[in-house]
Order: sequence, then C-alpha cells, then structure tokens
Amino acid sequence: MENAIQDFISYLHTNKQTSQNTEISYKRDLQKLASYLQEHGIDKFTDATRTTLDAFILHMEKKNFASSTISRNVASVRALYQYLFREHLIEDNPAENLKPPRVEKKVPEILTVKEVDLLLGQPDVQTAKGLRDKAMLELLYATGMRVSELIHLQLDNVNLSLGYITCHENGKERVIPMNQASRRALKQYLDQAREPLVKKNETTSLFTNCSGHAMSRQGFWKMLKGYAKSAGITGDITPHTLRHSFAAHLIQNGADVKSVQEMLGHADISTTQVYLHLNSNKIRDVYINSHPRG
Repeated sequence: MENAIQDFISYLHTNKQTSQNTEISYKRDLQKLASYLQEHGIDKFTDATRTTLDAFILHMEKKNFASSTISRNVASVRALYQYLFREHLIEDNPAENLKPPRVEKKVPEILTVKEVDLLLGQPDVQTAKGLRDKAMLELLYATGMRVSELIHLQLDNVNLSLGYITCHENGKERVIPMNQASRRALKQYLDQAREPLVKKNETTSLFTNCSGHAMSRQGFWKMLKGYAKSAGITGDITPHTLRHSFAAHLIQNGADVKSVQEMLGHADISTTQVYLHLNSNKIRDVYINSHPRG
C-alpha cells in the first residue's frame, strides 16, 4: 500500500501542483488508513469496501479524534479513491459518498488592535535580526498572507515602488497591496539587514535565518511566540492569528467581504464570511455598552 500512496502523491504533485505540506498531510492520512486496513486483514486499498471505510471513520470517532481531523482524513480517502477510479484500478468507488462528521465552524482567535501594536513594537530594530523580524511581522499583518507564502517569498516578488507583494501558493498567484508601515519596514530590512544575514549565500529568498538560509515555518513560529510573550499577550497566538486579525480588522473598519476574500486567497467566500460574525459581535457589544438603556 505504501507504493500506492507514493503513486498517488506523485500524481497530485505532477497534475494538481499540490504543495509539500498538502502532500505530507495526504500521506499521513493514507498511512493511517493503510494501518487500519492491514490490522483487519486487507492488504490493498482496492480491496476495501464502503463498509470498511465507514468502519475506519467510526474507528477514528471512537478514538476521540477531533472532527476536523476526521474530516481531513475523509477528504484524503475520497481523493485517493477518485484517483484509483480514474486510473481504472477499481470498478466502483467505495468512497464516493463517504461523509465526514459535521464540523462546527470555530470563531477564529484574533488580536485587538492594541495587541497588534504591542506585538509589532517588540523587535529590536537596532539589529539586523530585529529589522528582519519587524519586516516579517508588519508584512504578515499588512497583507494577511499565509506563513507558508511569507517564508517562500523571493526578492522579485516585491515591488516597493508600487507597494505590492506577489504571492504564489499551490500554483496560484495573487497580488496584495502593502501599507506604508510594511513598506517602510521592508525597505529598511532590505537596505540595512538582509545582506548581513545572507552573508555570502547566493539565495533569492526574501527572508533568511541568521545562517543565511531560507526562513522555516518553525523558525518563524518560535520568533512569534517569543515576541508575543514579551508583549504580554497571553492567548494562544499562532502565525495564523495575524492573518485572522488582518481580515477581522479590515471588515470591522468597513472593507467589503469580496475584497478581503481576494486578498486572503479564499476559494469560497463562505470561509471569509466568518469574519462578518466577529463584526456582528463587535456591533452587539458596542450597542450593549453604549446604548443609554443598555
């Protein structure tokens, strides 16, 4: 089954231009299915039935996997069997109507504007590392891009004179405007800090670590956690928190959902509309706290 998984991943990479993170997730999910099938005497994905796959989903529910994790596994299993069916390796698709458990959409955690200001004020801009960190944080909050997009930015993705960044993710491209603060921070980093960090490495990566190699997700997360702690932010902050905060703050200040959707790169506008719920909560709180009769 390992060979079947690898063939499927290769197909995704070549035909769907999936990202490395997506491929890792698919492989992990399908290895979980393979282990379950082998434990039940099934040595090939092509021998699994709808009943078997339903039992696998039930098994994960009994093991108290999160609904979101099970849903992702279901998506991976369905994608595998669509591939097997398309390649004529199976006559019927047992996963065609496989359903994940219902997942309640969680309201994303966001920072207040004051917390964002505190966070962005933490890097020591008297050092090359601090200038880099300041530019990364400012850019993440100014554009709402994903961390994977941020760390994969190349020098030629930046247009400082016109004030925009070009992001590439999963074979798709989108252009996002920068605000003045992020443009200033990025220019200062490029003028004063990038060369000392890159040293003699011939890299086109926009942001590098202190060894001159491309910044990693783990490196950025560790940096963000450190600044959040020094800023006194006690919530469970992640790189995605700044993306959520970017979207919520734009909508709270009057941006239309369609424009925010395009900047975030959401395929489905319903994903962006969750920030409207946050805005509704803010309006309700303002009403309760401000109306003379409460």
